Amino acid sequence: RKIIYWNKAAEKLTGYKKEEILNTHCFDNILVHTNIKGEYLCDSEKCPAVRSMKEKKLIEEEVFLKHKEGYRIPILTRISPIIDNVGNVLGAVEIFSDNSARLSAFQKIEKLQNLAFIDSLTGIGNRRYSEIKIATRLEEIKKFGMIKSYGVLFIDIDHFKQINDRYGHRFGDDVLKVIAKTILKNIREDDFIGRWGGEEFIAVISNVDEQELFAIAEKIRTLINSINYKVKEDIIKLSVSVGATLIKENDEMEDLINRADKLMYKCKNSGRNCVSIG
Repeated sequence: RKIIYWNKAAEKLTGYKKEEILNTHCFDNILVHTNIKGEYLCDSEKCPAVRSMKEKKLIEEEVFLKHKEGYRIPILTRISPIIDNVGNVLGAVEIFSDNSARLSAFQKIEKLQNLAFIDSLTGIGNRRYSEIKIATRLEEIKKFGMIKSYGVLFIDIDHFKQINDRYGHRFGDDVLKVIAKTILKNIREDDFIGRWGGEEFIAVISNVDEQELFAIAEKIRTLINSINYKVKEDIIKLSVSVGATLIKENDEMEDLINRADKLMYKCKNSGRNCVSIG
């Protein structure tokens, strides 16, 4: 955990020259990293660098550091372990960037925040928030390259119009809420789920290859297909059609969404209740 490299961008961001930082350790707490709760990170097991090296994986977190002049800066930090050919961890590379603009967008009173970013029915991200999440990932790839691979799932509830028409909008709303919560509870902490509109949902899945993306999509499909309702004498079994695709390096938002949407409709044309990946 000794700091052996400190570039000009780090100097500008923190106010500390490389001569003041080189050969110190992160646990010397010069930058006093904390989380949003104010908990100190660098002298505990919560330290992102420690976790990255211990777990041998990329860690991405929003933290706060202390500028040399004393004020706190919101930082998006990414730490990747350096591993040799036989699996030994030699150290880590940490990249951090000023997160002020992103943070200020979310530092609004809760009601306004919910109106702006949260779907009022399901409690998950709305279309606007979904677009922001996707745009952030696309911008990250353009700036840093494919450090992490991301996948997108375009999920549509099968026969939802018939459900609404036959059993009423209140029941339809219950279906939307149950499916949203099922997806939310069964994706990972770094993943995102939003309501795209009507009976459509979109998920952004982090750090996956095509096989892993398909497995996550299939898990969601299977879980939803296991949900049954009994309304009077009718047994209603839910299902979804899922279009799954990895984000490509030169993707634009429209290209990505269209590709996922077409894959979802491929499922519809194949009898529904399935996953199509491409």
